[in-house]
Amino acid sequence: MGPGLFIRWLILTIAILVTSYLLDGIHSTGFLSALFATAILGILNAFIRPILLILTFPINILSLGLFTFVINALLINLVAVLIPGFEVYGFWSAVFGSLLISLVSWLLTSFIDRSGRVEYIEIRKIDHDNWNDRP
Repeated sequence: MGPGLFIRWLILTIAILVTSYLLDGIHSTGFLSALFATAILGILNAFIRPILLILTFPINILSLGLFTFVINALLINLVAVLIPGFEVYGFWSAVFGSLLISLVSWLLTSFIDRSGRVEYIEIRKIDHDNWNDRP
């Protein structure tokens, strides 16, 4: 287990904690319950989610991929059943929770490379009027 995986695990835990703070329908009793929920969610996403995506492929095509949110919500509900201290109240809370967890996790992991180091993008202004700036 490399440092990149560990940092991504912590980022997903932070995403779950932020989601439980922002949404009334998702509750985590603390950092440890969120950490275990993250571990179980990662296992379910690695093994169960691909099977569910294959089985629901026709529905997913007809819904233009929106059925994936339903699958994510079902997995979050399953995590809530398995982990004491992590609770989800209702289907729509799970749907919005999965969306918010995905957004927060994507935002935070967009700055981390595979080895766990922080990346940044340097933005420079190009002077289009000057012919010497061309690449």
